[in-house]
Amino acid sequence: MKTLFIVALVALSLTSHVNAEESGQHLFILSGQSNMNRLKPNVSFLPAVTKEFGKDHVILVKDARDGQPIRQWYKKWKPAHGDQPKEIGVLYDLLMTKVNAAIKDKRIKTVTFVWMQGESDAKEKHGEVYAASLKGLLDQLKKDLGRSDINVVIGRISDFDMGDKKFPHWTMVRKAQVEVAKSSDRYAWVDTDDLNGAKNGLHYNPKGYETLGKRFAEKAIELIKNKANKPNAGDGK
Repeated sequence: MKTLFIVALVALSLTSHVNAEESGQHLFILSGQSNMNRLKPNVSFLPAVTKEFGKDHVILVKDARDGQPIRQWYKKWKPAHGDQPKEIGVLYDLLMTKVNAAIKDKRIKTVTFVWMQGESDAKEKHGEVYAASLKGLLDQLKKDLGRSDINVVIGRISDFDMGDKKFPHWTMVRKAQVEVAKSSDRYAWVDTDDLNGAKNGLHYNPKGYETLGKRFAEKAIELIKNKANKPNAGDGK
């Protein structure tokens, strides 16, 4: 009888754990500069993730600003050459204020960070430090959220200036973004080369933003499913 009682307790504990897992919410953090700012999550991204996980299991936080370099998010940013700017990390603080408010008293099952930025760094010739800066930003986010299992989806900047004539470090930033995406099996990147029209504009057309939202969602869902049974499995690996 004692053995049966113990078995029953174990079964009840396992059932409670499963129910807790199922009740957790998936947090999606969207940030970056103008091409993220112009993306409307309600059009394509949010419908896709809510269809997959359920409306009550999705938390979405978006905060983006036009024309901003990555140093406005990464607090330990340093240039390859020249002096350190005085103002860094301001947009990150604004983003995290929104995130912390959204997740208060919530049980977060997974976290996915969706990043669409890099044009300003290409223009300001900071491509040499972009990969290190993005990796630093991701480590910063992991530390602040207390999780090493964050999924990351990076929107690679488009084919706007493949000759590096207007934005000198354009192709360098593109390569850096792919490099970071390949540094962990929790990371991935999406292509945006076909979203900016026939003239390869800096910004995308309306249909392009809708497609971008779908691509972000598809890749986020794929990463979450791939890592569903491996929470906090090492430093992003």
